[in-house]
Amino acid sequence: MQSTFKNRLITVTALAVRIWFFTALLVGLVIISFVLFHGDANAFIVLAGLIAPGVLSVPVLIGMILVLPLIRRGKGPAQTKINRVLLIQALVCAAYSFVAAVANFPSLAIGINIGDPFFSNLIIAFAALYVPCLIVSLFFINQFMQFFSGPLSSSNISESGVNTNNSYSPSTKHTIPMTSDLSSNTTTNNPASGSLLTKGLITAGLILLMMIPTLFIKNLITEREERQKEVVKEVSSKWATAQTVAGPFLVIPYIETTPTSDGKIITTRTKVILLADNLNVDGIIIPEERPRSIYKVLLYRSELNVAGSFRAQWAQGIDSSKLDFANAKICFSISDFKGIEEDVYVDVNGQKLLLNPGLPVNDFGQTGLSLPLNISAANLAGGLPFRMQVKLKGSEQLHFLPLSASSKFSLKSIWPNPSFDGSSLPNARTVTDSGFSAQWSFNRANLPFATAMKQGEINNGNAESAPETFKNNALSFGVSMVQPADQYNKTMRSVKYAILIIGLSFALFFLIELMQKKPLHPVQYVLVGLALVIFYTLLLSISEYLLFDKAYLIAATATVLLITLYAKGHFRSWGTAAVFAAVLAALYSFIFVLIRLEDTALLVGSIGLFVVLAVVMYVSGKINWYGNATKAQAEFQPQQL
Repeated sequence: MQSTFKNRLITVTALAVRIWFFTALLVGLVIISFVLFHGDANAFIVLAGLIAPGVLSVPVLIGMILVLPLIRRGKGPAQTKINRVLLIQALVCAAYSFVAAVANFPSLAIGINIGDPFFSNLIIAFAALYVPCLIVSLFFINQFMQFFSGPLSSSNISESGVNTNNSYSPSTKHTIPMTSDLSSNTTTNNPASGSLLTKGLITAGLILLMMIPTLFIKNLITEREERQKEVVKEVSSKWATAQTVAGPFLVIPYIETTPTSDGKIITTRTKVILLADNLNVDGIIIPEERPRSIYKVLLYRSELNVAGSFRAQWAQGIDSSKLDFANAKICFSISDFKGIEEDVYVDVNGQKLLLNPGLPVNDFGQTGLSLPLNISAANLAGGLPFRMQVKLKGSEQLHFLPLSASSKFSLKSIWPNPSFDGSSLPNARTVTDSGFSAQWSFNRANLPFATAMKQGEINNGNAESAPETFKNNALSFGVSMVQPADQYNKTMRSVKYAILIIGLSFALFFLIELMQKKPLHPVQYVLVGLALVIFYTLLLSISEYLLFDKAYLIAATATVLLITLYAKGHFRSWGTAAVFAAVLAALYSFIFVLIRLEDTALLVGSIGLFVVLAVVMYVSGKINWYGNATKAQAEFQPQQL
């Protein structure tokens, strides 16, 4: 008796160890493949990737040794017991996946973190664990059948897994009947139902497996988009970057005296900034497209006509008698010096003066132009008019700061795709296929500071932070020259629906193979899945040369034709192939509509999914999932006269 128990233990242990070892090895290879794809692998990581799955899954090995005999003693045929093993494997993998998702391990290992981090990590981890379990279980299906068939004894299955009686052997083809007699009382013991369940679990595992390449494709889309941004940045840096214009404004030296408690007087030299009393800017933007490799970089030239006047309105705390008007400077701030195409002259009170590089203060920027200006208090009291013309080039954006008590800005261009952004939208705008025009207006109440201030007041006395304040100034407004080629964003949105395309396509193959009794091998499912995944790489690559709509049509047509012809080759029926073509074409059309929609995408997508689910439920209701009829069904069959 003790010997028999020992033999049983050895038999269970041998089978469990094999399943555990090969599954851990396959999971390790999957992890190493991910790491190699990311490019951060070394000898230590490879070794850890091979050892870690085995060490962490030791509790699973112990559990298998304890649970397999319990499943063996349960009711039902061998196929049903195998399905129970697969279900337990799925639950265990789900538990490990949950822990991995909480620890953010998949993202740390392969550098992918797209969408909801927890959800994406959960999918990656579950697919990486459960798919190897399914593959190994299928590889050992014969030994599973031996173990769950017949009485549990050492005469049934040996430690080596070889059948010692003639009831079953690995060399004997094990067949599972798909139908049974209608007189059966129940369908519980029908092997066909177990076979369908196994096939369904395998199909579900393959769907998850196909989701892994889509994560890589998302990573590829991000890389291509970053590459485009690098090209744009490179070209823009040699041309001129985004421009933000501020001014003109006056900077006047100021001598400030402060008495101390001991009767002494401290003299401090600072500067006072005087903004314009009124300002009018009228600009024309001329867009230019420069090709670089497969990309087109949008640049622009602009002509700005600036006019206005200064008028003295000193704020409280500024004594005009302490202002050094003779050493005043008129200043004009811009973001990038490379954008200045011609010398900039300013006409002040009838005098045409050339501005030179450099700013005496950095409250509104660190780069700009300035010029000494000999003025008097009387000039400012009566109003000091100015006029200037600036030819400025840049890329992406042209923004302004409304540094005036009253200001008006007007821009126009032949570019048909502007994006009005910043702190203020235009008061009036017109956008047509032939270009756009826009107008902004501001008054004294729109400024969060006075038109006359001491140096550094705008930055709370910290002049060192002025450049960053200017760069991110909340008052800036203007227009961005938008490229209509948003193919990366649309491609990324289409990949998010990959699980819908792959899942429904696999479900269609599954239902048709059941109805026509022409089963597909898991390898064939993988091939179909790869064709569906390659659609996104086609879409990404073609959309870099053509408009997204044309690229989508070409990629979808090629994918539908490929899968349709493959279905025709397997099912030997053009009618069945036409069903695949129609369903896939409808799916891709549905996804295209969702991509084009913005606000109503969720509503339309939810309704569409509901309709698809209803159709699938209707079709699946016509399938005899158990391969036979129950006794009750047989009793109520119509009698033929």
